Amino acid sequence: MNARTRIKICGLTREVDVDAVIAAGADAVGFVLYDKSPRHVTPQRAAELARRLPAFITPVLLVVNASAEQIQAACALIPNATLQFHGDETPAQCQTLAGARPYLRAARIPLGEAGRGFDLVKYAQHYSAALAILLDAHVEGFGGGGKSFEWSHLPPSVDAHLVLSGGLTPANVADGIRQLRPRCKSLAVDVSSGVEASATGGASLKGIKDASKIHQFVAAVRAADAN
Repeated sequence: MNARTRIKICGLTREVDVDAVIAAGADAVGFVLYDKSPRHVTPQRAAELARRLPAFITPVLLVVNASAEQIQAACALIPNATLQFHGDETPAQCQTLAGARPYLRAARIPLGEAGRGFDLVKYAQHYSAALAILLDAHVEGFGGGGKSFEWSHLPPSVDAHLVLSGGLTPANVADGIRQLRPRCKSLAVDVSSGVEASATGGASLKGIKDASKIHQFVAAVRAADAN
């Protein structure tokens, strides 16, 4: 029986985009609380958007080197949220900051051949208390850069639940699922820039999603699950 790939759409800033994610059938919605990100929203704004979510669609709060006070304040506004640590947080800091709350830990995979040197097995062992390890490309700054690392450089077997992120689009997500699903306990996918609207000239409008791209992305994942 084929596994069902869970889907998170991240970097949402508008009600219309949250509604599009719900209509498309995604499993989780990501809100970026990192103030240096172009997709940043305040905890108060994230809470407004999260109130539109029906049961069983999970709000995820992306934080980068946030203080305990900042995390506690955000979680008080969105009590059913999962945390996503995307900074320099150690395993002990993740557990302390999350408390009893489930959390994801981002692994920043170097681009190109350097990706072969990233020990994902060891990283997953260090962060074994995480709900899953989110795989993203290591770019300048934090919070995701819409770049893809070389998936084939990952180890053949990782004893962890993984979330594939970084540069995913409706066109390449099926290939990512095919390559990574056999390597881990379970696989989910996380997209942001790959479902954003485009300005004249093709540049992504950061934080502004395209409903048709969201539906195309979800359809591509479901098609991959069926094969």
